[in-house]
Formats: sequence, C-alpha cells, structure tokens
Amino acid sequence: MDEVIKPLYRGRLAPSPTGLLHLGHARTFWIAAQRAKEHNGTLILRNEDLDPQRSRKEFARAMIEDLRWLGIRWSEGPDCGGEYGPYEQSARRRHYLEAWRQLRDEGFIYPCTCSRKDLALAASAPNDMDDEPIYPGNCRGRSDGPGFVEPAGINWRFRVPDREEISFKDLNLGERSYVAGRDFGDFLVWRRDDVPSYQLAVVVDDEAMQISEVVRGADLLKSTARQLLLMGTLGAESKIPAYFHCELLRDASGTRLAKRHDALSIRHLRELGMTPESVLGLAFRPSTSADFSNLSELYG
Repeated sequence: MDEVIKPLYRGRLAPSPTGLLHLGHARTFWIAAQRAKEHNGTLILRNEDLDPQRSRKEFARAMIEDLRWLGIRWSEGPDCGGEYGPYEQSARRRHYLEAWRQLRDEGFIYPCTCSRKDLALAASAPNDMDDEPIYPGNCRGRSDGPGFVEPAGINWRFRVPDREEISFKDLNLGERSYVAGRDFGDFLVWRRDDVPSYQLAVVVDDEAMQISEVVRGADLLKSTARQLLLMGTLGAESKIPAYFHCELLRDASGTRLAKRHDALSIRHLRELGMTPESVLGLAFRPSTSADFSNLSELYG
C-alpha cells in the first residue's frame, strides 16, 4: 500500500508595523508558532507594511525584537531571507498589480469614486468587529474598468456575488458562514492613494508563499469570507489554506486590545521587567477579559 504523503505545513506570522505589538499579538503569534512546531512545519515572518502613511521602520524593528524576545523563531522572513521573498509587502507591488490586472480584465472589480462622506451618509455601519461598512452600491454598475491602465487615483472594489453563502470550517471556532451582500458588501481591493488593500495583498502573498494554515485573530473571520471569494476568482481554489482564528484578548471593559493600548505592549511590559514567561502567562489567562490596570504596581 502506497504511503500517503502529507503536504508540508507552512504557517506565518504577519504583523503590521503600525504600532507596538501587544499582549493579544503575543498570544496569537505564540499559538501560530506552536502549531507550526507541532506539525514539524515551517514558520514564516511577513512584514505587512503596505500602508506608507502608518508603517514605521522603528515598529518593524521592534516587532522582530519583541517576537524573538518571547522565544518565537521563524526560518523565513525579512531578517533571514528565504525562497519566497521578499518578505516585506512594500516590496511586492508587482505581485499585487498582476492580481489587480487579472481582476480588472475579468470584470470582477470596478472603479469607485465614492468619498468617505458618501459612505458615511449611507449609514451602513460596520457589523461586529469588522471595520469596513457595507458599500451602498453607488458605483456598482460601472463597466469601464478595462479602460484603466493603472489602479492609482481611484478606489477599486470587488463585486461580491449577492446572496452567495461563503462557508468554511475554522479549526478553532468551528463552522462559519457569511452571506455576501448581507454580512459584507463590495470591498476594497485597491485604494485611491495607490495602496493595495489588506484583502488582496494577503490572498496574493499566502498563495505565493504556499501558506497551508493561517493563524490570526477572530476579528478577521469575515475577512476570511472575502478572501475566499478572491481566491476563487484568481484561480487559487486548490491552494486555499486552513484557518485557525484565535479568541481576542480584551480589557476589563470588554474592549479588544489594540495598538493604542501602549501600556500593554510587549515592549512596555519588557521595560517593566517582566519575563517572556510572565508576559505569555498574562496573554493566556483563562478569563477572556481581565483588568491589566495594576501591572505597573506589580512590576514597576
């Protein structure tokens, strides 16, 4: 009987250098590293520095230093190279342009001139933890996309198949299902300031880097549905990774941690004298929300 050869496990850490990593990142990235280790797989670090206005080199350096301080190790990344580089999204523009051209030529995206004010007046607020409001469809009927040579200067949206149900099994949170046009609308794939969207860049890079499993926070569950649609249109159905979404770490008020919580950044906790073990212990406390307000008293 022929031996069944399991596909190689390739996981990734994909932080954005727009601020200091916090306790929630510590938990998610530790889980990602452990899953790669358990599968005898490869862990990749990808610097998702797409946004030139918010990304900072000092944050990129800090995230590498802080992750290594926690004891997380990777074998491919911007600091050590690898077969699938470059590992900074700012250096991967040609890959995103190729995908944009394919989507444009095949009619899956359209140019959108709606302003932020137009979208605000539509009063379709983001749902749950998602930060992209459902697009009201003002420019949806446009068919002049093929006439654009470059994406710059105008927003580009993916035309979702209305009422189509996108389902997937999350390895941590179980079965998930979202309906296009109800749970999310036509989403951005390229911004007018000539920056590819998170959704497009992640799909392109995960395929190019042969990622087999994506470990990330539960706030990106709905993004998974969007990305599955993109993969289908780009012909990447056979390369769809598995997904493992981690529960979010919240403060005592129930608010999920974000980079604005500087007092809970890994860097600040290091400066308080905490050890990697202590930081990870905080990150993995049994409670889903906890009061971190007395950390300075405990470790100061």
